[in-house]
Order: sequence, then structure tokens, then C-alpha cells
Amino acid sequence: MTLPAILHTPGEHAMTRSHMARYQDWLKAAGSSPGTGYQSLHAWSIADIERFWQSIWDYTGVVSVSTSGPVLDDHALPGARWFPQAHLNFAENLLRHALRGDGARPALHARSETRADFTLSAAELLGQVAALAAWMRGVGIQPGDRVAAVVANIPEAIIGMLASASIGAVWSSASPDFGTSGILDRFGQIEPRLLICVNGYGYGGKLFDRTTQALELQRQMPSVEQLLMIRNVVDIALPESAVDWQVVQQAHAGAQPVFAVLPFEHPLYILYSSGTTGVPKCIVHGAGGTLLQHSKELMLHGDLGPDDVLFYFTTCGWMMWNWLASGLLTGAELVLFDGNPGHPDMNTLWQLAEDYCVTHFGTSAKFLGGCRNAHLQPGQQYDLQPMRVLFSTGSPLLPEDYDWVYQKVKADLLLASISGGTDIVSCFVGATPLLPVRRGVIQCRMLGMDVQAFNDAGVAVIGERGELVCRQPAPCMPLGFWKDEDGSRYRAAYFERFPGVWAHGDYIEFDAEGGCIIHGRSDATLNPGGVRIGTAEIYRQVETLYEIADSLVVGQDWEGDVRVVLLVVMNADQVLDEVLLKRIRQRIREHASPRHVPARIIQIDQVPYTRSGKKVELAVAKLLRHEVVTNREALANPEALDQIAMNQLLWQ
Repeated sequence: MTLPAILHTPGEHAMTRSHMARYQDWLKAAGSSPGTGYQSLHAWSIADIERFWQSIWDYTGVVSVSTSGPVLDDHALPGARWFPQAHLNFAENLLRHALRGDGARPALHARSETRADFTLSAAELLGQVAALAAWMRGVGIQPGDRVAAVVANIPEAIIGMLASASIGAVWSSASPDFGTSGILDRFGQIEPRLLICVNGYGYGGKLFDRTTQALELQRQMPSVEQLLMIRNVVDIALPESAVDWQVVQQAHAGAQPVFAVLPFEHPLYILYSSGTTGVPKCIVHGAGGTLLQHSKELMLHGDLGPDDVLFYFTTCGWMMWNWLASGLLTGAELVLFDGNPGHPDMNTLWQLAEDYCVTHFGTSAKFLGGCRNAHLQPGQQYDLQPMRVLFSTGSPLLPEDYDWVYQKVKADLLLASISGGTDIVSCFVGATPLLPVRRGVIQCRMLGMDVQAFNDAGVAVIGERGELVCRQPAPCMPLGFWKDEDGSRYRAAYFERFPGVWAHGDYIEFDAEGGCIIHGRSDATLNPGGVRIGTAEIYRQVETLYEIADSLVVGQDWEGDVRVVLLVVMNADQVLDEVLLKRIRQRIREHASPRHVPARIIQIDQVPYTRSGKKVELAVAKLLRHEVVTNREALANPEALDQIAMNQLLWQ
């Protein structure tokens, strides 16, 4: 197997002064001998997982009341229990720098379509968290209570989460562009006592009033005792029955921060599966596991520290918001953006990166592909000199997008393609400063994650495609699903295919050096003639054609077999004619295989996406089986499904 070309080689700083390099030196000084190089370090991290996770606790400086006792008292999957005698508070760890007297430093920078830019210092952030928590305690919020929030990506969202975590309440958030039924499908299951909502939001130059929705949510969830509203849009009045966020802050200004001391596995977050094939699963994540995993990923793999500025384009309904918020624990400044990244044009986020001297820029593979498709050259137009790391996630990053980043954004940065999911609120595979970046390849398995590609027989394979699995427990694995008392739904979701092994649902291929390529979701894998084909293998060929703006590929039952159907969105002024059809098929045949060549190629107006930017292949496949697609509220553009369903070419 020939390895793809190297596009970036780590420099002297990465190899000797990055957090990962310093962690290696620290281990050696402490008497551990993980060997030389990243692969040796990873091998050690999964050979002795208890010693490894204790080292992460110690190196990253977890703030806790008690640390004695075992790291892991049961290695079962599922069923592992981490740090059973440890007690800590998640919010206290994220606010540690302000608590240690470093409050003058900027903590949050905010830019949105509804308000002027502003910045909160670490001390101001701490003060507002303390004020909100004091009010919450006063209205009876206790450890274990759920706090649900329909919020934009603004400082108040992080303040709300930290105030909840300081008490021990469980935070769950959604984006305000969700419809009412979609929010009820999520929050209605967890019965929150407190509902926090923005009064509106801005997107693409338009303002959207959400006060009526907030009142309807309160009416339909009897568990809600308080509706707290944020004046995100100045000109939209708050309902009389709502509590005003600003009034709460003024009334409790000067409150002292209080942090409940809680078990390591105390619930912190409830996140949700995308829910395009049914009611969303409520995934419960623990405070200690989230803290430890995010500390490792941000500090070591992301090389993020107090001198850095982290930006990630996300909404509060995507797990990357939770990941971004954890950046506070490193002492880095966070940049929050709320709005349309393509308004007024696709340069909006690159301008933001220049304005705030962003060192760590995070976005989706879809956004980078859109920038390439629009022929942007941000490296020439903007001062991106501070940028050291560019994160990409959400879907596989095409090799051509690797090229575009290094040619048009910046040649000397770490392009960190990372992959995991809501299921673990973190990553299985991703980046390290210590290895080169190869074209189209995710660099490595993350430390402590015993990740492999399993074939159908449950055997780990190299150089072959297989199911992404994790063979050992990790602290970031969920505590379980909400109201799944016997754990049956949790076991069915991840542990039925390979007993005692986490099966993630991605189709992946590892090379001999530990790099990998994600070939799409394994449950969306095509199977024409009994040959398994990952959808990403086709996207790589199609979406680099200048005529194609976007695409979606699904399998359709047809005459006793499965045929591959490719749906394409054309760029402006481009036509799907016989010449282009022939070129698409030829490109797929030559660069993938004859088996990959679609039986049908059909033009559509738009590809349906989830609100977190993922193509909904399974929902379209259900349409082609004449099945009803439930929970359309999980989609950003459900009308795209209707347009596809009415396309008569799909039935020919």
C-alpha cells in the first residue's frame, strides 16, 4: 500500500516544545518508558490504560477534592467505572485560571449578527457564572436537575452551562433554529426544571423572533418551573412571564462562586443522536470523563494553551460546542460566532480569524469544501500568521481540500482532521503535532483509544476497510442513555455486533503507520453485488469536479440487488449533460472501481443535511424504500427530502 504524499512535516517547535512533546518528556522524568515517537506513545497508552489515564489527570492538572483510589474498578465494556473515589466539579476546572487570580485575561470574544462585538475577561466570566448560579440555587435547582437551553453560540450559553455544572445540574442545549417539535423530541424526554431561551437570533442578515416558541415549549413541558430569557435581539420584547437574564445578573452581582463537590461520574451533559430515523437518543455524559478526555485532546493533541486563541464554528446543538467550551480549561481565549458563515460571503470566518488573531481555527469539512469550490484564497487576503492549527470534522475531508488548505490558507500549519462523535463527545482518531500530515489521511489514533478496523469476523485489519471499533473502555464513553434503566438500549446501540467491543458505526481503513481514512457511515455502506462500498469513496471523486457543488449517494433496492444512485447539485451555470455524465462515471471507474459507478446520476436542487452539517443518506435511503422519514425536525432543510421524493427519475 503506497502512502499518500506528505503535505506538512512537524517543525522543531512541535517536536520539542509542543504539549505532546513536553508530556513525553514529563513521562520519562516520572519513570515511564513509552519509547520513542508517537506510535510508541500510543501503544503504551492502550497497554496500560490505568497508568495512562492517571498520567493525564496529573499532567493536565485536574482540580479535585479527592484523588486516591483506583483509576478503574471494572474493565467491562459496557460497565467500566472510572475513578470511583474521586470527586470534582467540572465548572471549577474550566474556571481554574480566573480562580487562581488570572482574571484580567480575555476569556470570551463574541461576534454575532445581532449585537456588537464584545469581550468578557476571565474575572467577568467567573462573576456572571456565580451570579446566575446564585439565582438558580435560589429557585431550587439542585444536583441532577436538568437545565435545557435553546440558545445561540453566545457567551450566555457558556455562562449557563458553567452555572449549571457548578451546582451539579445536567445541561442540555439546542440551537434556536430548531423547530418546536424537534426541541420537544429532545427536551421533552429529559423533563427539565429550568428552560433558558434566547428571544431571537440572526442568520444571513435576517432576524428571527423566538419568544412565541419559548412560551410554547414551556406550555408543553410541565416540568419547567422557570423560563429564563436572554435579550439576544435588542428590539424583541421579552414575554411578561419570562425571567430577564439581565435582571438576574444585576440582582446577584457580586455573588461568590460556589462549586458542588461531585463524584467523577456525576452526569454533566445530555446530548442527542441526530434522530433522522427515529426519536433522538438521549446520551448522558459524565463530568469527569468529559473533563479528562477534553483535557487530553485540547492540550496534547490540539497543542492548545494559555497563549492561544481558539475558534470553532458550531451551534449549541452540536457536540463541538461542548468541545469548544472546554477550551477554557487550557487558559486559551475562545472566539464565539453566531450567524451565517457565508454571510455576506464565504470570507466571513477568515476575516474573524484575522480580527482575533486566531491560533486554532475549527470548522467542518463541508465549509472547507465550499471555500475551495468558491475559489477562495484566504491566505492571500487575510493575515493568518498566528494560525497554527486548523481543525476539521463533521465528515471526511477530501484529499483536494487538504491541497486547498496548504496552498490557499497556509503552508505551515497542522491540518487536524478529527473524528468521533456525539456518542463520546470527543474523538477516536485525529491529530498530533508529532507526525506529518499526509494528503487525505487522518494522522493517528488518539491516545488511550484502542481503536481498530474490524472485518466481519471481528478481526483487526490493516490496509482493509472495516468497522471502527474501540476494544477497551475510555472515560468519555457515555454513562448510558436517559431512562434506559436496564442499559438494554445502550448495549444495543454499540455492543451487539461485537460483544465486549464498542462498534461506532463508521467504515474506516488504517494504514501501517497508524493513519486512517473514514469511508462513511457503516450503516450507510452500499452493497451492490455483495461488495461493500463506503459512500465517502464516491464523494471524493465527484465533489472535486468544478461543475458539482454537492452530492449525495445512496443504495436503492432494485431488481433483486442494490443499485448505486448518485444525486448531484450543480454549480451555477453548469448543466448535467451527457458529456458530464460520462466524465463522472469515467472518473469514478478509474479512481475508485467499476463497482462504484452509479447506476443512476440525477440532478437535485439541494442535499438534505442535519443541523450539525451531516448528509442524511439513511433518510434518503428510507424514501427510496417508500418508508416514512420520522423526526424531520432534525434536518436543517427538510424540504430537500420532499424534492427528492417527487423526482420521478428515481423510479426509472
